[in-house]
Amino acid sequence: MHNASNGRYDRMLSAVAATFLMVSSTAALAQSPSAPPPAKSAAELAIDAAVPMPEPANVPPPTAADIKPDTTAAAPAAIEKKDATASIPDKAPETAAQPAATAEPAKEAVTKDAAPTPAPVQAASAVPAADQPVADKLRDLIGSKGAKIFDRKAERVAVEAFYKGREYAPVLTEGGAVNARAKATIARLQDAASDGLNPADYPTPDFAAATTPDAQAEAELKLMASVLDYARQAQSGRMHWSQVSGDILYPEHPIDPGEVIAKLASTKDVAAALDSYNPKHKGYLALKAKLAELRGKTETQAAPIPDGETLKFTPARKKQAAVEMEDPRVPQLRARLGLTENTDDTRYDEKVATAVRKFQANSDLKTTGVLDAQTVRALNSPKKDRQIDIVRVNMERWRWLPRDLGAPAIGDAYVILNIPDYTLKVMQHGQQVWTTRVVTGKPGNHATPLLTETMKYITVNPTWNVPPSIIYNEYLPALQQDPGALERIGLKLERSRDGSIRVWQPPGERNALGRIRFNFPNKFLVYQHDTPDKNLFARDERAFSHGCMRVQNPDQYAATLLNITMPNERYTPERIRGMYGSGEIDLKFPTPIPVNITYQTAFVDDAGKLEFRKDVYGRDNQMLAILRNSQSKDLEAVVAHAQPSYARPKGDIPQGVAMNNDNGGSGFNFFERLFGGPQPAPAPARSQQQRRVFTR
Repeated sequence: MHNASNGRYDRMLSAVAATFLMVSSTAALAQSPSAPPPAKSAAELAIDAAVPMPEPANVPPPTAADIKPDTTAAAPAAIEKKDATASIPDKAPETAAQPAATAEPAKEAVTKDAAPTPAPVQAASAVPAADQPVADKLRDLIGSKGAKIFDRKAERVAVEAFYKGREYAPVLTEGGAVNARAKATIARLQDAASDGLNPADYPTPDFAAATTPDAQAEAELKLMASVLDYARQAQSGRMHWSQVSGDILYPEHPIDPGEVIAKLASTKDVAAALDSYNPKHKGYLALKAKLAELRGKTETQAAPIPDGETLKFTPARKKQAAVEMEDPRVPQLRARLGLTENTDDTRYDEKVATAVRKFQANSDLKTTGVLDAQTVRALNSPKKDRQIDIVRVNMERWRWLPRDLGAPAIGDAYVILNIPDYTLKVMQHGQQVWTTRVVTGKPGNHATPLLTETMKYITVNPTWNVPPSIIYNEYLPALQQDPGALERIGLKLERSRDGSIRVWQPPGERNALGRIRFNFPNKFLVYQHDTPDKNLFARDERAFSHGCMRVQNPDQYAATLLNITMPNERYTPERIRGMYGSGEIDLKFPTPIPVNITYQTAFVDDAGKLEFRKDVYGRDNQMLAILRNSQSKDLEAVVAHAQPSYARPKGDIPQGVAMNNDNGGSGFNFFERLFGGPQPAPAPARSQQQRRVFTR
């Protein structure tokens, strides 16, 4: 028993000694200049500094006299007092004493490095003290009302990221007062009418009435929302093109909201920064200048043309001379129509009839050249407001087009075709290189679509694959009346392996596509091509096709395009005509040329004159009605349209019609004939028909 007591006592002394050694070594490390305490994070230092802590006593290390069983540590002392004879585990003193021995030196190290005051550690704010109240309100408003002020998620996210990055410092106020940047922004938005836009779509807050940080912060965010609306609509239009028709397809070019806000905050010229989102095309800028002229012009109402009998001009025929009616109103009519020759002549001659016809076309009237009661009413009504509206919708259509119309690698070359003007132009280096007349699609289901695509190659001696709509809606009914109708015009009829009916015309001078097809593959399946029917190019209005565009001088057109893409080849119209024959020849462009199909009923010609053309497809009136009756933001939504179906319609080949194949058909499906694809070995008699490309 005595030995056991001595053993327990020895173990207790050993534990106390170990504790003493540990305390001594830890204190020495804490006081040693060569061993600084581990660095703490800013968050840990802030927490420690905020907790009040007594200064540690600066006492010497303990000596042997200080070593007593009841002062080593709280836990062992309590155990000794409770039961001096109790059995103590070997590791209990070490485990209980170690935290108490190491805690105090750590506190001492923290206390020496911490700030003398208990204030939290914070980075200095970049927001001026005078702007801090507005900054605080901006932070609150973006979090609580951001979704209400910015109804587009991308714009809301961009605004939040922008202000967070600048610690919510305001952009449009300084020291609680509106700054010059805000004033310039408001002035530019209020001038949106000069861009053909509606200033009411971009409301500007009254900063003068915003006298509190809350009101100033809300005014800033609302003005930012109007800036984003303006930039978006200036760049892409007040309405999405799908709102107008399903046969329009242009590439999207949306704004970057973050870039818009950053540009506004950093620019020295707010007006120029906002104006940069409008088109820079020459045609758009010319219309903008004419819009300003129209709005600045004081229109004086001329004396009305009196009512009277209907006047018309009858041109000369083989056995009949021209008939010119006379009327005292004709001199007044000549003045109204801008005719400067024979101003006092009372004859309703060919020149007067032609001017009346042009006026009717610009006024959406039937172009008869006859002065009837409806034409007289139109002549007597104010025209300035109507012209302003037409210019505005044409400026809107310019916004739909790509900002870069051409291909930079070939001098920004591109093709642009204006449907109402029936004109095609080739442009390079900002100048017109070549132009020609075209025939476009009929109004209605055969209207030529508006699009931007790239012309990749030209086909000389093309095969014409008749579209299914024409086969089933026009040719099969004709065959029922006359089984030999297609054969007489050189068309071939066969049934494909999938059961569909194929009608095609081999290359040659009688081919409906003429001698050349210009290929820019698109979802509407339209192309530009030659035609054997040249007489239509002499007409003023030339909307006669099924959607494709017929070119008056295709050999010159082909040579112009080939010389742009391959200038060293020196193509000429004569060289192109030398390729005419019975087999298809593809001439591929090393660099594709963009093709832009547009609809400009108002444009400025090379002489600087504002020209108007007949709204052949009714697009002007349709767009004006949409703009007048709808909310602007609703107009930016994409409208889904039914896509054209190329499935085989119901119908079959009438009895008695000769077929051109006896082996079940060529095996080509519709899209293989359109775009090319794996080809079966052709029969020798049709070797020139190996690749078939569909067109209209």
